[in-house]
Amino acid sequence: MLDLESVHAHYGSSHVLQGVDLSIGEGEAVGLFGRNGVGKTTILRAIAGWLRPSSGVIRFAGKSIGGLSPDAICRMGIGFVPEDRRIFPGLSVEENLRLGFWQTPGRSGKQKRALLGRVFELFPRLKERRGQSGTTLSGGEQQMLAIARVLLGDQKLILIDEPTEGLAPIIVDEIFAIMAQLKAEKRAILLVEQNVRRGAAFCGKVCAVERGRIIFEGNSENERDRSNLLKTIAVTTSP
Repeated sequence: MLDLESVHAHYGSSHVLQGVDLSIGEGEAVGLFGRNGVGKTTILRAIAGWLRPSSGVIRFAGKSIGGLSPDAICRMGIGFVPEDRRIFPGLSVEENLRLGFWQTPGRSGKQKRALLGRVFELFPRLKERRGQSGTTLSGGEQQMLAIARVLLGDQKLILIDEPTEGLAPIIVDEIFAIMAQLKAEKRAILLVEQNVRRGAAFCGKVCAVERGRIIFEGNSENERDRSNLLKTIAVTTSP
């Protein structure tokens, strides 16, 4: 579904991505792990079109998307849930959600109602608070809103950046349960997560990122690969 080949990217003169190679299959969950500032979020931003790659190739469903605008990439079926969630302060929960329909314009009223109903099934808290201002929600509820808004585009690949950061353990459980449901629906997920053990247990493929490169890739169901992932991250994050 998604392939990155030798992708480089810069912030000004800072060479952030230095040859990233990555592939994601249909319905696959892949985790990116590593310390802060090594390029994990930048990989997501490059895929989503928020940052134009300096060189290399990014393909989605066989088509090159490197350098396309974020809205064009979104309409192709890639949704991005950024770390800061980007909830619109002047809008209600339902109004924030309905903005998700702009990801795939042309849907009928019946289709929109069906999608919104499905989202409310997944997120009953949001249904209860549908008329409430989005910014009055708790941090966990805002994270749910950010994920739910992407789902209204019926995206095939979802990029999720640090979804559980700063959340209470019971809310973390809810977020992972929601992502597990998305995985069961055969949506591909690329996850950046600081909770390595929890994130690795959720993902099928696990990758360690360091200095703008993926330096380790393994299968989370393989005990040796899980151990090697933790060792690799421990080495790269030590003083």
